[in-house]
Amino acid sequence: MKRHAGAVLSSIKIDKGAEKKISIQLYMALRDLLLTGTLTPGDRLPATRTLAREIGVSRTTVIDAVDRLISEGLLEARVGAGTFASQALNARLAPKPSPEASDAAAVVPRLSHATRHAIPDFAARSRLPHKSQAFVTALPALDAFPMAQWAKLSARHWRKDRDMIAGYGEPFGFMPLRRAIARQLNASRGIKCDPSQIFITNGAQRAFSLIGGMLVNPGEPIWFENPGAIGARNAFVAIGARPVAVRVDEEGLSVEDGLAKAPHFRLAFVTPSHQQPLGHIMSLSRRLALLKAANEADAMIVEDDYDGEFYYGDQPPPTLKSIDTHGRVIYVGTFSKSLFPALRLGFVLVPEGLVDSFERVCLTWLAGVPTVTQAIVAEFMDEGMFATHIRTMRQLYKHRHDTLMAEAAGLAGEIDLQPASSGFHAIGLLSPDLEEKRIVASAGNHGVTVVPLSRYALGPLAERGIVLGFGSCSADEIRKGIHTLEGILPECRVG
Repeated sequence: MKRHAGAVLSSIKIDKGAEKKISIQLYMALRDLLLTGTLTPGDRLPATRTLAREIGVSRTTVIDAVDRLISEGLLEARVGAGTFASQALNARLAPKPSPEASDAAAVVPRLSHATRHAIPDFAARSRLPHKSQAFVTALPALDAFPMAQWAKLSARHWRKDRDMIAGYGEPFGFMPLRRAIARQLNASRGIKCDPSQIFITNGAQRAFSLIGGMLVNPGEPIWFENPGAIGARNAFVAIGARPVAVRVDEEGLSVEDGLAKAPHFRLAFVTPSHQQPLGHIMSLSRRLALLKAANEADAMIVEDDYDGEFYYGDQPPPTLKSIDTHGRVIYVGTFSKSLFPALRLGFVLVPEGLVDSFERVCLTWLAGVPTVTQAIVAEFMDEGMFATHIRTMRQLYKHRHDTLMAEAAGLAGEIDLQPASSGFHAIGLLSPDLEEKRIVASAGNHGVTVVPLSRYALGPLAERGIVLGFGSCSADEIRKGIHTLEGILPECRVG
């Protein structure tokens, strides 16, 4: 046994130039030999001094690795006899696969019922590029963010009480931030609310998952704008909801179409201030009709106000929440667009009737957002930096929007760019002889990112087009991007 173990162990190779500690390398190598059955229960290891000499390491290193394996029960130390592979491995080792089985595909673990049914229905199975270039969508102007101010605030807060910055966060969210958000919503969006109605989440996506898990049973219908927001749809699909594709026109979501397809809907998801991705603002008549339909169906409405701060007119588009008198609207906001995505910071404003339920859920099983991040954002808002930043970005995005519209005028008749009223993306509708997929692929080969409108589709669409983001690219990059699109159009025609 000793000769067998010695022959096996002498094959262990240690890379002394690697970043991983030598004792960890040895521990992992020995563990693999034990767990794969190369060393079988009862095999005796060489003495630590012998093993250290054979593989060229110190005896202390060997002792550290062996002691760790003994503490885990993979090795047994017998007084006066030596160290042996543990007999307990008999119960832990899987049978060795036959030669035929080793060539077969690896066994796929069984998934939950919800996940098995959700995966085929997930939209957009590939991730879009998220770097500052033409015409990446959903990315703000990171080059214009006041990083120096942010760094000063961060340094100040990281020097504060360690219980606050390093401990567990408050489950509902940091109260100064909840108050700051309530003030901001009242001042800029016309929403009157109490800070107790606001719950801080790890981004808007987490908010959608939380809402879906609390309010929707598997198989229940949810109205979704078609085309519509991909991430939110996937969040609801993941909990087993049944998305219903509801037509969108210039007035927003068609309530009439929704009622015809699913009159007993459980929830409706809408982006009324800036429809994602078409950019339409939902008309007042549609808003009132939607609220009426939700009230009659005893359903809830999720309003995603993902970029409502960045409007170009004199007055911001109204929110659905601001005219909700029956507590049917759950308002979701995010700092990914107004500040930067890496914060992973969002919030949910719930009707008073849901406050108690949200508190119970958040208190019992949700992990809070890091308090120091919330504290920095709260002070950024309280000191007026947030409002200043929003005003600056609104002007910047308006300039970039106007540049895009002017440069794209030469594409009229082939790509008709629709002017945006807010946010930082625009839709280009294609002429019948152009193909979305060809434009996307060819543009990508030339270093320009465009997104096909079909990516946002839940059902058949009347329009074909591409989505152009302009928030993260300079005016010069916009001009070069449009020039690239002009050059590739001849190769993107159908037939």
